[in-house]
Amino acid sequence: MSKALEGVRVLDMTHVQSGPSATQILAWLGADVVKVEALTGDITRKQLRDIPDVDSLYFTMLNCNKRSVTLNMKSPEGKQIFTDLVRQSDILVENFGPGAVDRMGFTWDLLQGLNPGLIYASIKGFGEGPYTHYKAYEVVAQAMGGSMSTTGFEDGPPVATGAQIGDSGTGIHAVAGILAALVQRGQTGRGQRVTVAMQHAVLNLCRVKLRDQQRLAHGPLAEYPNKEFTGEVPRSGNASGGGQPGWAVKCKPGGPNDYIYVIVQPPGWAPISALIGRPELTDDPEWATPEARLNKLDKMFQLIEEWSINYDKWDVLAQLNAHNIPCGPILSTEELISDASLVDNNMIVTVDHPERGAFTTVGCPIKLSDSPVAVETSPLLGQHNEDVYVRELGIAPDRFAELQKIGVI
Repeated sequence: MSKALEGVRVLDMTHVQSGPSATQILAWLGADVVKVEALTGDITRKQLRDIPDVDSLYFTMLNCNKRSVTLNMKSPEGKQIFTDLVRQSDILVENFGPGAVDRMGFTWDLLQGLNPGLIYASIKGFGEGPYTHYKAYEVVAQAMGGSMSTTGFEDGPPVATGAQIGDSGTGIHAVAGILAALVQRGQTGRGQRVTVAMQHAVLNLCRVKLRDQQRLAHGPLAEYPNKEFTGEVPRSGNASGGGQPGWAVKCKPGGPNDYIYVIVQPPGWAPISALIGRPELTDDPEWATPEARLNKLDKMFQLIEEWSINYDKWDVLAQLNAHNIPCGPILSTEELISDASLVDNNMIVTVDHPERGAFTTVGCPIKLSDSPVAVETSPLLGQHNEDVYVRELGIAPDRFAELQKIGVI
């Protein structure tokens, strides 16, 4: 069966996480992603190693389904080979610091001249302005994009989320831009620049907090559990901050992840009242309506927790779902990696690696009926040099050997 992006070649100059997360999705969707690495390789090959002298999970879990070539971009020969690769590619993706590719000698004007159809995607920390040249990492993007100031509890410090919204979140935004540019190229025949800033992507994911920032002009945010409000959206713990109140309540036996998140919709109050042994609250004017409960959400979730603490989270899940009450147990990483439903949905996948052996990774969350994804192992450093340089670019074998000898590839 053909793949959605079959026939599309991606020149992948990305490293660490934000860029590789984007190009991995393109590879999963069927693009031929050729990862161009320095002779020493992507830095993450050696970072956070769990097994000595093999590629780390940090690298393998972000670079599946790709090919790898090595290239010394500082050498004249390397620049010429890169030029030839650009001419044969549809998409170029990079996440170097601002201006790095220009300093290599490959400006957008030059790249366009080499390949007018090229889509050139860049992931940076920030957009144009005072922050342009600041270094950005995952949590820096969270800090400056609105996530940290609104995450955590009211009496505690700003907190980073465990989800990699700054890196992988930006990566999926980049994928959207690349695919849009690919569609437009089909209409115009021209490529274009695609730029995504990590700060911008995080802000996009925090838009509901900017909604609430504007609502503050008209008074306190009643659905928040906070007692006092200033001129900014506060941290509100596990409150949903939406139209339907929610909170994480404790379950038996009281471990660090023995919680379930419960959302109380208007139709759910009667069955919840019955489950917690307080059926009289269903019709009590002090509790019967969402408006009546709004000023005592803390007490409401306390009552629910006094019930839930007597059962484990899976029992609570079953009892609440029997009444169509939205809820979800807090799943630990240990539980997730062995979750049968995630395995069945190819979201937890075991992959065989030629050096480190089998490892577990996250599968493709995008499911296409006519383009199924088979997750394949990440490439070894320079594994596909001969395929790309000799068989595809047409470099003669003796010249290929010479380029290896002089440190170009």
